Amino acid sequence: MEVYLFMYAMPVLAMLVPPAARNMRSWLWLLTGITFAFLIGFRFEVGGDWFSYIFHYRRMVGAPFESIWMQKDPGYAALNWLTAQVDGQIYLVNLVCGAIVMAGVIIFARQQPRPLLALLVAIPYMIVVVAMGYTRQSVALGFELLALVCLMKGRHWSFVLLIIFGALFHKSAVILLPLAALASTKSRLWTWTWVGIVSIIMAWLLLAESQEHLWHHYVERGRVSEGGGIRIAMNAIPAFLFLFNRKWMAKNDYEKKLWTWIAIFSLAGIPLVPFASTAVDRIALYFMPIQMFVFSRVETMIRGRNHRPLLRWGVVGGYALVLWVWLNFASHAGSWLPYRFPPFFNL
Repeated sequence: MEVYLFMYAMPVLAMLVPPAARNMRSWLWLLTGITFAFLIGFRFEVGGDWFSYIFHYRRMVGAPFESIWMQKDPGYAALNWLTAQVDGQIYLVNLVCGAIVMAGVIIFARQQPRPLLALLVAIPYMIVVVAMGYTRQSVALGFELLALVCLMKGRHWSFVLLIIFGALFHKSAVILLPLAALASTKSRLWTWTWVGIVSIIMAWLLLAESQEHLWHHYVERGRVSEGGGIRIAMNAIPAFLFLFNRKWMAKNDYEKKLWTWIAIFSLAGIPLVPFASTAVDRIALYFMPIQMFVFSRVETMIRGRNHRPLLRWGVVGGYALVLWVWLNFASHAGSWLPYRFPPFFNL
């Protein structure tokens, strides 16, 4: 547990650095990104799907390159195949995936008015749980964060390309492609046309063969994700806050439209939880960035400057509680505890 608390403490301590030491903060960002990627990459038997990912890697050892296209997530298969060529083991696979996740988290966080607060919000679930547990989807999430930065600047093509890269690691990311059209403010007909065509093509290429299996696995079987309702609520709270404060939280039309739609989708998952909580929970992972976006702007909800530090530190305390509760009471937390380094680190 100490490793996870250390990760959370890093941005908290950085928030205490005086404004005059801004040059030091660049080093802190770099150090934090490297440290987190290292901890994600060099974990040993940490995460609920650890042995499943070991199987993915071993399946690509000695396999011909063409076989990656027969895997359900060809991007992840290609990474395993390349790693197997240099005998990098699962640790190199996880290190590359961790680097992508942290690149997305840090670049996205640094676009926010309170970057360290945005990073801190990402740690309890996005980094500790998702990046260390759902490796393939965490890479898709990392690409999504980079894509959102582009979309907030009106760069639709860059958004679509990055989402496609993410979908190669976890095909469910294709559901994010329509955001490029929904957030458009100019040439809307043309944007809707080309985004719609790309979305249909990617959905057909990645989902056509597995849609029946996915529907049966996640919906018809009514799989229940323990804690799914809580995680949906974690998105719903900032979604409500944004919808009632978007005039102050969004600085341009792109941001306003984009995060309005993400807020709507975040809230739309609430009534669906009783029917297929696992499916809704997995889709909700892609809407987690709304937590980083909103809570890094929490100060905009009040005018008095005297109370703003209280709001900031309230977010710090709230997410510290989230991390502590998950580590101590989540039914699957035992797969994350204790944090272990690979055996060769202990020689």
